[in-house]
Amino acid sequence: MVNYARWNIVVTLVVCLLGLVYAAPNFFPAVDETGLDETPGWIPHEQVNLGLDLQGGAHLLLEVGVDTVIKETLEATETEVRSALRARGVDGERVDYTGLGVQGPSVRFTVRNLDDLHEAVRRVRDINPELAVDSTSDGTVSLTLTDEAQRERQTNAVEQSIEIVRRRVDETGTSEPTIQRQGAQRILVQLPGVKDPERIKRLLGQTAKLTFHIVDSTVTPQDINARRVPPGVMILSEPVTETSIGVDYAVRREVAVGGDRLVNAQPSFQDGQPVVSFTFDTVGGRRFGEVTSQSVGEQLAIVLDGEVVSAPVIQSPILGGNGIITGRFTVQEVNDLSLVLRAGALPAPLTILEERTVGPGLGADSISAGKIASIVGLMLVIAYMAVSYGLFGLMADVALLINMAIIVAVLSILQATLTLPGIAGIVLTIGMAVDANVLIFERIREEVRLGRTPISAIDAGYRRALTTIIDSNLTTLIAAILLFQFGSGPIKGFAVTLTIGIISSMFTAMMVTRLFVVVWLRRRKPAALPI
Repeated sequence: MVNYARWNIVVTLVVCLLGLVYAAPNFFPAVDETGLDETPGWIPHEQVNLGLDLQGGAHLLLEVGVDTVIKETLEATETEVRSALRARGVDGERVDYTGLGVQGPSVRFTVRNLDDLHEAVRRVRDINPELAVDSTSDGTVSLTLTDEAQRERQTNAVEQSIEIVRRRVDETGTSEPTIQRQGAQRILVQLPGVKDPERIKRLLGQTAKLTFHIVDSTVTPQDINARRVPPGVMILSEPVTETSIGVDYAVRREVAVGGDRLVNAQPSFQDGQPVVSFTFDTVGGRRFGEVTSQSVGEQLAIVLDGEVVSAPVIQSPILGGNGIITGRFTVQEVNDLSLVLRAGALPAPLTILEERTVGPGLGADSISAGKIASIVGLMLVIAYMAVSYGLFGLMADVALLINMAIIVAVLSILQATLTLPGIAGIVLTIGMAVDANVLIFERIREEVRLGRTPISAIDAGYRRALTTIIDSNLTTLIAAILLFQFGSGPIKGFAVTLTIGIISSMFTAMMVTRLFVVVWLRRRKPAALPI
């Protein structure tokens, strides 16, 4: 163990140097998210990311309205059932029915002529294999989603919502957000450093379901006021604003073009007013062109989350897959609407169940307390090692400082998020970092008492302590890995810093301190060890 190969020396020095270089940016004040103040250009600019509990931000617990997904599926089924029953059969007859609509968890209708019951069941059975079709002797037919189909839709809705939330948060530029599933239909969102939590709530709370519908020109304003509309038509309103009283429109239920075909949406200006320009994909552009070609002179309702944003008259076919959304928008609203349209629509609405805003003052207090704890712990450990082991203790103290630098450097390189439990992991590492050195130095003392020479005592001390060091650190490392695997949030932060600390402390004990001891031993060639 006293023989230290040249390549070992080079590797040890390079790792220590890189640790100091990558840790250095954390000692300079950050100007913003893109640069550092007066930081030399030759060193990296990555700093350790601070978690929600250290730099403040927003904590939201969201619930996915999975029942809405089931309801929308049933409403779509209702439209398909109406078309199937109205289609002429082999005999040229339609199925006469009444009372078609969504009732609870089912789509139901009643056949007027019981002789048509079998034909009605046959027609609707092929609509969707996930629907269970039941009929009664009085001619009532019900279509219900199977339990497996409902569970699958709920699971997909939550997973899609998590992905959409992640896209929207990423668009805002928030660094190191925590977005994870909690329970069956809830999503936990933690956004460190957010300056405007209300805007984030608006962005996440907006379903952003964009659809285009043709306005039914046959329905009169009197019919709309009386809520008398034919089947396949629904009444939607324009949102009430300071400049709008909220006009009602009778639009066809059938979606002319869906917002899922959008590939881009950007804020823009038209006639000095902020608007959203959008672009469809190839299929959506072709469909949009067909719809506008067939509906020249009619109004096209642009519907966002169940409200008519605008309903311009189609003057001519709109080809090329491009268009604009006009309305009484502010610049900020146009920017946010473009953002959510680019990220995609949520499959179901989100409800905020819990909201907490952590101020930066609380985080500053936590950082200050963590610094004090770390400094006090570091000083006590340094003093103890110096008093207990003399010169060798001072060598271990230098290795401990390098160990701290390596931990900070690794956190910076990985862009890991440092939380308050993470600071606790670092403080714990300070005490554990010298544990390996203590084992080695105590073993060297025993060898000296047995009458060994300095070189022989050091060689035996390192060799015989190696197994104990590996065993003790390996068991702690296993515990840290399990904490990371099965823990969440702060527990993972603690596990990350503890894992990095264990690995770096083993490196500094077996390589850095040993390098100091070997270099001193070769130069001084002492007759006795100062330990």
